Amino acid sequence: MLKKVSVGFIAGIVCGMFGAGGGMILVPAFTHLFKIDEKKSRATSVFAILPMILVGIIFYTKANHVDIEIGLRCAFGGLVGGLIGAKMLKKASNNTLKIIFIFFISYSSIKMIFF
Repeated sequence: MLKKVSVGFIAGIVCGMFGAGGGMILVPAFTHLFKIDEKKSRATSVFAILPMILVGIIFYTKANHVDIEIGLRCAFGGLVGGLIGAKMLKKASNNTLKIIFIFFISYSSIKMIFF
C-alpha cells in the first residue's frame, strides 16, 4: 500500500508542477513495479490522474494562471481525442503501445532539451 501511495505522491508532485505525470510516472510504475499489463496500466493512469488534475485546476485558477478560453477549446479537442485514443487502445497490441510510448517520450524529451 505504501509503495502505491508513494507512486501517486510523486506523480501528483510532477503533475502539479509541470502539468504532466500520468504517462511519465504512473504508466511505467504500474507496468514495472506493480506488474499490471500495458493496457490496464494506461487506463488506470487516466483514472488516477483525475484527482490530481482537479486539484491543479483549483490552485491554478485561483492563482489566475488559467486561460479559460484556450483551456475549454483544448478540452473539447481532448474529449474527442480521448474517445478516439481509448478506442485505439482496445485494438493496439502491448508491443505497439510500448513502441509508440517510447517514441512519444523520446521525442518530447528531445524537444524539451533542444528547443
